[in-house]
Amino acid sequence: MHLNVYLSFPMITARELALNVLQALETDNKRSDQLLHRMLQHTTLNRIDRALATGLVNGVLRYRSQLDFVISHFYHHKLEKAAPVMRNIFRLGAYQILFFDKVPDWAAVNECVKLARKYKGERMSKLVNGVLRKITPESVSLDEWLKKKSPEEQLAIKYSHPLWLVERWLGTYGREKTEAALIYNNQFPLFGFRINRLRTSHKEFFSDLLLETAAHEECGIENFFLSKDFNSFEPAVTEGLCSVQNPTQALACLLLNPFPESTVLDLCAAPGGKSTFMAELMQNQGEITSVDIYEQKLLKTESHSQTLGINIISTAVADARNFTPEKRPDSILLDVPCTGTGVLGRRAELRWKLTPATLKELLTLQAELLDHAAGLLEEGGILVYATCSIEPEENTLQIEAFLIRHPDFEADSENESVPELFRQGQEGKGAILTLPGTHRGFDGGFCQRLRKTRPSSDGRAA
Repeated sequence: MHLNVYLSFPMITARELALNVLQALETDNKRSDQLLHRMLQHTTLNRIDRALATGLVNGVLRYRSQLDFVISHFYHHKLEKAAPVMRNIFRLGAYQILFFDKVPDWAAVNECVKLARKYKGERMSKLVNGVLRKITPESVSLDEWLKKKSPEEQLAIKYSHPLWLVERWLGTYGREKTEAALIYNNQFPLFGFRINRLRTSHKEFFSDLLLETAAHEECGIENFFLSKDFNSFEPAVTEGLCSVQNPTQALACLLLNPFPESTVLDLCAAPGGKSTFMAELMQNQGEITSVDIYEQKLLKTESHSQTLGINIISTAVADARNFTPEKRPDSILLDVPCTGTGVLGRRAELRWKLTPATLKELLTLQAELLDHAAGLLEEGGILVYATCSIEPEENTLQIEAFLIRHPDFEADSENESVPELFRQGQEGKGAILTLPGTHRGFDGGFCQRLRKTRPSSDGRAA
């Protein structure tokens, strides 16, 4: 069944569009937000229906394993053997019945029956009708059904995360922190905003008549705030008075603490949020080279820099494993590709795409990037390694292995520019770890500050 057939009809419903996105994710490596954006461009859905389609996609992806567990109690066959389109229709119906108060159960069932009839015929539509009509908030006894499961399985199903990931987190962080992360990942994420200190101040920004009453909250990092309301701040983003950035991403930049007139290399930089924040920290004085393998993403970096009034960023399309700048940088920010387990709340489908094999592949790439970056610095140069992961193998263990390979580097504990809240427990280590659910509105992430203490033994930084 080809997706484009349905995209050609502008009268597609919100639920059918959601189904198309879920179907595409079965075989497409694109992100759900990218697929949603692309499909919505081909429809005439109004604002409410667009929001419905988006909510359905994100909700089904977040609660997929819990939904499958519930559906399996009413579907008297093996759900995993059903056609993917049938599984997704069941999930759409069950999600609306169990999580959408504003959608009457009968309406959710009827719309899913129509989808089943269109995609799989009359017989399957009757099956969908029979199964979904049995599912109600009263007929589902989730806690009772889970009692027969192990503690790990209970958490995995209740909070809808892969079992292998839940088991890892329990072993590393214990039950309390693991459950907090699981809960965080299923909540609607807050928007993080960064006030552009080159163009305005916190006081001036919120003295605007349109913004002074906009709902927001401070987050403990200067010039950053959180809000559930994007629309109120969208004009300010468009004008370059602020940027959208989760405050966790700021910590790596603050740990690097680039100074005005310095030379900074930002490896794996796209889409450029950290590059532009560093430019603001440097008062738009100095040089930043933003390197990434994806040209289209770097074009967004250039456009965003222009909007913010930044002119010290130059971009380079290259593989960060072999890029050599024309002049040696004073500092390097290396924000490596990673599993992204710290941002599962923002990328709802990612939890289902990750595997232990994915982690193993990324560890090799991260080590290669670190080794190359190490050779680009002079003695005394600073390297900050960053991930949006909470896996020790990608974070502390990766750094430990690096320091064994590179005795010319040491962990640097200088962190005066980092708010006190995020220095706790890291004395002498030069590292910051945030876990989802620990600090309100903060994603999970890791960063480590390293200093080159002497020239490389191979003479690369002699």
